[in-house]
Amino acid sequence: MPLMHPDRLLPSDPAQRAIARRLYAEVSGLPIISPHGHTDPVWFADNENFGNAAELLLHPDHYVFRMLYSQGVSMEALGIGEGGGAADPRESWRLFAERYHLFRGTPSRMWLDWVFAEVFGLEQPLSADSSDHHYDHISATLETDDFRPRALFDRFNIEAIATTESPLDSLEHHAKIRAANESGEWGGRVITAYRPDPVVDPEFEGFQDNLQKFGDLTGEDIFSWQGYLAAHRKRRDYFASMGATSTDHGHPSAATADLSAGEAEALFKRVIADDVAPQDAELFRAQMLTEMAGMSLDDGLVMQIHPGAFRNHNRKLFERFGRDKGADIPVQTEYVHALRPLLNRYGNEPNLAIILFTLDETSYSRELAPLAGHYPALKLGPAWWFHDSPEGMRRYRSQVTETAGFYNTVGFNDDTRAFLSIPARHDVARRIDCGFLAQLVAEHRIEEWEAAELAVDLAYNLAKAAYKL
Repeated sequence: MPLMHPDRLLPSDPAQRAIARRLYAEVSGLPIISPHGHTDPVWFADNENFGNAAELLLHPDHYVFRMLYSQGVSMEALGIGEGGGAADPRESWRLFAERYHLFRGTPSRMWLDWVFAEVFGLEQPLSADSSDHHYDHISATLETDDFRPRALFDRFNIEAIATTESPLDSLEHHAKIRAANESGEWGGRVITAYRPDPVVDPEFEGFQDNLQKFGDLTGEDIFSWQGYLAAHRKRRDYFASMGATSTDHGHPSAATADLSAGEAEALFKRVIADDVAPQDAELFRAQMLTEMAGMSLDDGLVMQIHPGAFRNHNRKLFERFGRDKGADIPVQTEYVHALRPLLNRYGNEPNLAIILFTLDETSYSRELAPLAGHYPALKLGPAWWFHDSPEGMRRYRSQVTETAGFYNTVGFNDDTRAFLSIPARHDVARRIDCGFLAQLVAEHRIEEWEAAELAVDLAYNLAKAAYKL
């Protein structure tokens, strides 16, 4: 039995499945637009071979190691973080393979099976018995030129991919990619996105030091309000010169504010002090979302806001291993009142593009769809992170479409650090959308020719247009 059934994720109803098959045939080979993600630009800049199966498929994927950690496997044993460098990658892979059954029914299982079957040609499921075979086959294959990052980028038919960098990043890897483009060495489009959280969030670790570095980079008086704003404008311009079309804001809540110039300056003085009150930190983040919206109106960068994650919830894990180690947890999030200051200021601007994500599904039909269905500046990002799953995508479509329609959403993005999961994730989204559209056709709510147009829009056109790619 093949690892991947050709009708996976398509409707079980025969009539709907037949429609979905026809729709999927129209979109399965479309190029991939990956406008928001966290792959490492050094992969594409240096184009060096990936080291082994664990390095490529286990270490970057917090979906994978958070499940293993939840079942008592230490981060060190998996080869992740401090002390992880001493772990034998084959043995780390074996710990993963022995526990592959833990991923039954999860999106990770689908993505990984797709990678095993479609990328590496493996036919046997991963298990304790097949651990060495998978590890050896994948690791040997990764030593070949066809499996270097640029070759895989081209093989996956990726038209454009955005990575995410801090304002403090030199973007040297993006400069190297650009040089390869200009010389004709490689034509892949890899761009950056401006993620200012380290210098916008007063509760971000090292905030004061980050501000100092920010000032050194830009030559601005970073500890004055006007100098601080000027530094953001300078770095945004530089990011845009390096290909960026978007900014990215990962705040704890969706709170926005619209303070007077004097109030904002006084607030800034408070947040750069040694001790910052939590309410001032939240108000500053809120004000900076509105400031960033104004800058986006000026420079044309698309603004992405994705609130609602309690980040680094596991304090001991954070202190030992740092950020992004699978301990971010969704929280209830309010949008109607939170976004109103920003939307009162800029929401009616047709030339402003704000893409809003959520981890709180209860807000889809109650808040987000009505907001996006009204304000010209606002569109909804796809089901994301914990809801980047077949069930999550179906819930999103059913709850959002009736109020916001399809065209106030922006297609799909994969938001991943795990490079080889990108085509797998896009394939899942395309299959789910084709199934959703097939049901509308079967119920005579739209015609099949309309569904065919929508399938292409959802898979390709909407993301390309929304992110100005």
